[in-house]
Order: sequence, then structure tokens, then C-alpha cells
Amino acid sequence: MRPASRLLHALRRRIRGVRGHCGAFTCTSFQHTQSPACSLLREYSQRVSDVANAKPLDGVKVLDLTRVLAGPFATMILADLGAEIIKVERPGPGDDTRSWGPPFVGSESAYFLSVNRNKKSIAVNMKNPNGSKIIQELAKACDVFIENYIPGKLSKMGLGFEEIKEIAPHIIYCSITGYGQTGPLFQRAGYDAVACAMSGLMYITGPEDGDPVRPGVAMTDLATGLFAHGAIMAGLLQRSKTGKGMHIDCNLLSSQVACLSHVAANFLNGGAEAKRWGTAHGSIVPYQSFKSKDGYLVIGAGNDQQFSTVCKIMELTELIGDPRFKTNKLRVQNRNDLLTILSARFSEKTTSEWLNLLEGSGIPYGPINSIKQVFSEPQVIHNGLVLDMDHPTAGKISVPDFSLVDFLRSFANLMADTETRKFAANSCLPNSFAHHHSTLVTEVKMETAERKHHYRLFTSYFVAHFFYCV
Repeated sequence: MRPASRLLHALRRRIRGVRGHCGAFTCTSFQHTQSPACSLLREYSQRVSDVANAKPLDGVKVLDLTRVLAGPFATMILADLGAEIIKVERPGPGDDTRSWGPPFVGSESAYFLSVNRNKKSIAVNMKNPNGSKIIQELAKACDVFIENYIPGKLSKMGLGFEEIKEIAPHIIYCSITGYGQTGPLFQRAGYDAVACAMSGLMYITGPEDGDPVRPGVAMTDLATGLFAHGAIMAGLLQRSKTGKGMHIDCNLLSSQVACLSHVAANFLNGGAEAKRWGTAHGSIVPYQSFKSKDGYLVIGAGNDQQFSTVCKIMELTELIGDPRFKTNKLRVQNRNDLLTILSARFSEKTTSEWLNLLEGSGIPYGPINSIKQVFSEPQVIHNGLVLDMDHPTAGKISVPDFSLVDFLRSFANLMADTETRKFAANSCLPNSFAHHHSTLVTEVKMETAERKHHYRLFTSYFVAHFFYCV
């Protein structure tokens, strides 16, 4: 047998099922051996050996320099999926949202707590050369670096993408900005409401005859956080194929313009300026809220069959054959006439009475809930959308969970018990500045040195065998 064949044969015996690499190999199993390379492989395999208990991002380390909402929302999702998040805050006030209240839970604002679970906290003055050095050392030991500073600001501290990639070429570097890395506005600070206004979302939101209105939640920030989370996941997958890091830019303006979706397409292809419709829809009638005897509900009839069903439930069967309302196109043209009739009928019964009549009809419908009503909604309770946690200083707190974990649980075949199957069940929240500072800095110094040592062993082992085989 030729030397090359002997090496391949030996590797096949020792390594069963190499699954990929992120700067090193990760294996499912292999025979015991004393070789440095296989010792390294065995160490990495321990991270994925117990699939039933593993979270999707176990072993992934994220250095989080973001503040407020978009970035922290993205890293919270990564944390819930198993990533280790090292949240870096400025000494003193820390993340601005720590003081955004009331309400406060202990000394922390509920706003801050809502998006900062499962994170370790350190405080670093990055303007100080020693502080900048700490961040650089942390970056070497992390897989992801995420920040939301104005472009160029971190470069002045030696922490921009170009500087970090020199010392950590494997890094997935994600920047969250207001407007992008270049262009006429790239140096402006970005806030949700401003991007919401400039992207057109505020222009199309509000009553038909009223002023533009900001949505009740920071949708632009949250959408950008979701885009950033998805881009980071894709970056990690791409790195597993190439072994190289990358720079990702997610900006508020682009994210919200992308979310204009069909509204943007209507203008770009039809030339018609969008308008505010209140709760109604510009292209579907009826699809909006209606006032009942004691509240509000929303129904939607997206096709002629659904409209016919609504008419039967409301005992307005004469509308089915009315030439003004026979198709959706005609209903849109005669919107005001139809809505006047429907509104009068909806006002005759309570919301619960209408909900009971609509149950099982196949029509999309639901009440307009207050926030208090949301968390007493049976489906919300069933879906487990509230996460109860023990905070180190504030005691027991509750934060909103999200259903992405349900999607992932079905893939992982995790335990069926509601309490144990949640990825975020064992949660922690940063309770003070530099709470994990000394521990993390010590760990990073040791791990960086250990990784360098392992990499030298790994490289020398395979390079030696490669040249021997040639």
C-alpha cells in the first residue's frame, strides 16, 4: 500500500464522520489514539456528542458590543439558541436602556431585561488602549463580533473589521448601522423612529384621514435584529465551508425598506403612491378592524368564497349577489358602501358573540387585544410565550419568549416536557457591570494560548504526513 493510501486508511479508522470545520475539525466519533491531531478532534467532538441535549449554537462564542434594541435582540436570539454571549458595556451607565423606565424591576429597567437574557456582562473602556487590547484578545477567542457604532468609530480604537480580521481572520464581524457603511448618510446615528420615518413605514401607518403614526413597537429595530441574526447564522455556515470570516452590514434603513415588500412593489411597478389605510387593506375588502358593541375585532375575506361565508354568518346574504360586491376588485371599488353596511351589523353584537359565530368558519378573525388580554389569551399561554426567570438582584422576572424555539425543537427531537424543552430555560441576565469580567478575561487568555498550541500540533501533524505521502 502506498504511503498516501496508508494515511487515508488510518484516518478512516480513527475518524468516523468528519462533519465540517470552523478553524478545526468537529467529529462525531473516532477511535482512541494518542496522536495530537486526534486528541484535538476528540476535544471538539465533545461539544456535539450529546445531540439530544445540545443547542444549535453550543460552542459558538459571540462578542457583543451592541446597545439598545436591534443588536441586543439579535444576540438574545443567538443566546437562546446556545451561543455564549459576552456583552461589553461602557463603565458607569452601561447600555442606555438600563435607565429607560419606568417600569423598573429592582434597579434594572424592564426594557433592558426584555432583550438581554443569557448574556455575560463585562465593562470595558474601549477608548483606553488597555481596554481596546482586552476586546482584541476576546475577539481572538470568539466566533462572532457584533457592534452597532457609527462606521469608522471602532476603527479609531483598533476594533474595526480591518483591524480585527488581522488578528482573528476567522471572525464573523457584523455591523448594525443606521444607513450602511458608505453613502451620503453613513456617518449619521441611526434610531428606530428616524429610520421608520425615512423608510416610508411611518408615512403609510395611521388613520386614513390623519397624520403619519409610528408603530407601537420598534419594528425597524426588531426587523434589523432578525436580519442580523439570520446573516450571522449564514456567515457561520459559510465559514464552515471556506474557513474564512466575513464582514456583514445590517442597517436600519435598508432593513425597513426591504420590509415594505408589496407596498414597494406596487409603487415600483404601478407608479402609484401608497397611502394610509388605518387598519384596512388597500387591495382587499373587507380586511380590517370593526367596532363591536363592546370592543373591536378584525376579519379578513381574501377571496369571494370567504366573503360569501362572512355574509352568511352576519345574515347579510343579499350582499352575495349584489353586483357592487361580487368580486374583490368590485368590493375595493365600492369599499365605502360595503364597509358602511358591515360596520352597522358588527355594532349589534359583542366581540365575544361575533367570535363564537365565526368559530370554525375558516375565516381569519380575532379580537383586538390589550397587552393585558394578550397574556391571558389561551393560545399565548399554550404556546409558552412567557419566560419566568430568576434575576440575581431583581428576583423573579418575566420576559417574552418567542416561537422560533418551537420550530427548532421539532428538528432536534428534544424532550416533550414544556419546561425542559425550552432552549432558554437555564437563563441568566447581566446584573452588574464587569460581573463576569475577571473570569472571562482569564478564560480567554488561557483559551487563546491553548488554541494556538492545538493549532500548531494539528498543523504539524497533518503537514508532516502530507509531505511524507508526497
